[in-house]
Amino acid sequence: MMTETILIQDEPTEPVQEVQAKPVRPDGIPDKFWDAEAGVIRTDALLKSYLDLEKKLRVGRPDPDSEDGKRELCKLLGCPDTPDDYDIDVAHGLFTIDTDLNARLHAQGFTQNQVQEVYNLAAERLVPMILDMASEFQADRELERLVAKFGGPEKWAEMSRQLLNFGRKHVEPDVLRALSSSYDGVMVLHKMMTSETGPLGAGEAMADDGHKSLQSMMRDPKYWRDRDPAFIAKVTEGFEQMYQT
Repeated sequence: MMTETILIQDEPTEPVQEVQAKPVRPDGIPDKFWDAEAGVIRTDALLKSYLDLEKKLRVGRPDPDSEDGKRELCKLLGCPDTPDDYDIDVAHGLFTIDTDLNARLHAQGFTQNQVQEVYNLAAERLVPMILDMASEFQADRELERLVAKFGGPEKWAEMSRQLLNFGRKHVEPDVLRALSSSYDGVMVLHKMMTSETGPLGAGEAMADDGHKSLQSMMRDPKYWRDRDPAFIAKVTEGFEQMYQT
C-alpha cells in the first residue's frame, strides 16, 4: 500500500515565544520616578514631588484670596496702589472722573489702561446713546406742547404743513432744520410767517448780519447737540426780535 506522501515531514515543534525587552528609562526622567521592574513612570511619586514643591513655593507668600494677595496680584498686573492713582484722560469734556467708579474698578484689579478704556467706551458709546434718548424724549414733549398750542392734532397737522411750505420757500435748509427741531424754534417760524412784513420782508431780513449771526449760533453744538436751554433761549430771542409782530 502506498503511503500518502513520500516527502519527509518535520516533526511538529512548539511555537517560539518572543521575549520582549523591558522599556528603557526615558532621558530626563530621574531614577526615583522610574519603576525599572515594571518599565513605567511612577506617577504617584511624581505627583507627590510636585505637591511638595508647590507647598514650598507658597511658603512666605500671601494667600491669593486674601486682601494682601489681591494687592500683590494687582501690582503685578500694573494696577496702582489706590484708586486715586489712576491717571484718567477726560479731555473730551463730556463727563468728569467718577471716584466711586474708580474705587470699584480698583477693587476688581483693573489696570491703568483698562480703566482708561472703560472711560473711552463711555465717551464713544454711552454718552451719544443717552443724548439721543434725551433728545427723543424732549422732542416728544415739545410736540405735545405744539399740538396743545394750536388746538389739537388736526389743527396742528394743518399748521405744520403751512409752516413747512413757508420755511421751504423763505428759510435756508439748515436754518429750517434748526427751527423745526424745538417748540421755541417752531414758534419763531410761525411768527415769521404771520409777521406784518410778510414773506418778502422775512426774506429780506434773513440776509442781514443779524440773521447770519443767529445762523452761526444754531450750528454750534450747544444748540443742536447739547440742547443747552440758555443758549437755545438766546437764539430764539434773537429771532423774535427780528420778526416781531
